[in-house]
Amino acid sequence: MLVSMKIISWNVNGIRAVEKKGFVSWLTGCDADIVCIQETKANPEQLGQDLLSPGSSDDDDAPLFTAALDSGKTGTAWKSYFYSAKKAGYSGTAIYTRLTPDKTEPLGVSEFDDEGRVTIAYFGDLAVISAYFPNSQAAGARLDYKLAFCDAIYKKCNQLVKDGINVVLCGDYNIAHKPIDLAHPKANEGNAGYLPEERDWMEFFTTHGYTDTFRMFCKEPGQYSWWSYRQHAREKNVGWRIDYLCVNEALVPRVKASSIMPDVYGSDHCPVCLELK
Repeated sequence: MLVSMKIISWNVNGIRAVEKKGFVSWLTGCDADIVCIQETKANPEQLGQDLLSPGSSDDDDAPLFTAALDSGKTGTAWKSYFYSAKKAGYSGTAIYTRLTPDKTEPLGVSEFDDEGRVTIAYFGDLAVISAYFPNSQAAGARLDYKLAFCDAIYKKCNQLVKDGINVVLCGDYNIAHKPIDLAHPKANEGNAGYLPEERDWMEFFTTHGYTDTFRMFCKEPGQYSWWSYRQHAREKNVGWRIDYLCVNEALVPRVKASSIMPDVYGSDHCPVCLELK
């Protein structure tokens, strides 16, 4: 059983696009054990070996990992596990790991698996879930689909916990939970990602067995993980916090740190990070 683990989650807004912006170098140089990716917009067949197994070359100059953790890590190479959308260039999730999972699987619900919304990797009594929650879209055009997904992921988490498995639900939830989680809450009350139904579900989720780990450590405003590409929003820090690392109650005592990584560029999102002890 792992004594400690570092997990990073990042909506890369296209794995092939972020590859051109230094993703592989960033990944092979970071000290995470698991990196959850959302919005891959690609099938593994479209990707080269550098993206499928970063660090697997015999290059003597390949960076060494510095995290001091338990057994299970092998050199610098990462393994990747993808669940992609049937629609080309759309949605998709993946998990990169230096630890060999016991197994991986999608959510198991066809209407969401067809869009590659979930990748789950199991490590002993821990399930790490990379989830890309649907965008409810303008005028709530996909709100029903979004809420159905929320219900399905909640049921999956509950079943895992019932089975004695701890859960880390990583990903782009496409929901700003509270006014503190976006720069202009009043102006966005009717917009996707801040609709009352979405916020109500997030409140339910975080009061019925699961904890938003970032807010365990930071109660301050101005902490965001997504910024529009328009009007220099990132430079002005006019953003939203819609990327989360939530854990079940039994795992809370093992949470060592949870943070946002706004200095990492390459997408309209930045990564978020969780450390377990």
